[in-house]
Amino acid sequence: MFADELKTLRRLGFRHILLQILNFASVLASGLTIWKGLGLITNSESPIVVVLSGSMEPAFYRGDLLFLTNPANEKYHTGDITVYKVPGADIPIVHRVLETHDGAKIARGRSIVASSNSQDQLLLTKGDNNYIDDIELYQGLEWLQRRHIIGKVRGFLPYVGYVTIAMNDFPQLKYALLGGLGLLALIQRE
Repeated sequence: MFADELKTLRRLGFRHILLQILNFASVLASGLTIWKGLGLITNSESPIVVVLSGSMEPAFYRGDLLFLTNPANEKYHTGDITVYKVPGADIPIVHRVLETHDGAKIARGRSIVASSNSQDQLLLTKGDNNYIDDIELYQGLEWLQRRHIIGKVRGFLPYVGYVTIAMNDFPQLKYALLGGLGLLALIQRE
């Protein structure tokens, strides 16, 4: 099965294989540059996320691809759909803002006091398909602070993210796809 590919690789020569490896590396570097550029433009560490659960149904379904922005000078309002990440959690959560407190901060753990900083904002969220708010998900926090927010949802593509879910659920598929792309890059004659 791979005998023909190996013969082709031997026939191409060292310089051609090295050129193909560099070409593949430049494609990867371009993708990373575009990702970081999008993050810089949108002010979000992750400008594109995939919905991993059904907690936001019927607004978003598992596998939907979400586009985020996080303008520093824009406040979040009740009803906004946000993506947040609490300390100690690996996976960001997509939920709707249920309650906000503008110009407020937490003093001594529990009480909310007024703040002169207009960027101080406390948020309480809840999944549309959940019965209770997200305080249990905050891992000891009573409110989300602005620093926990990755971004506000600005748009989505339905079901496009299932590719990512499939690659996470079946790591062999991810390695097969990456290996296949690498092999194609090596034996391609352009």
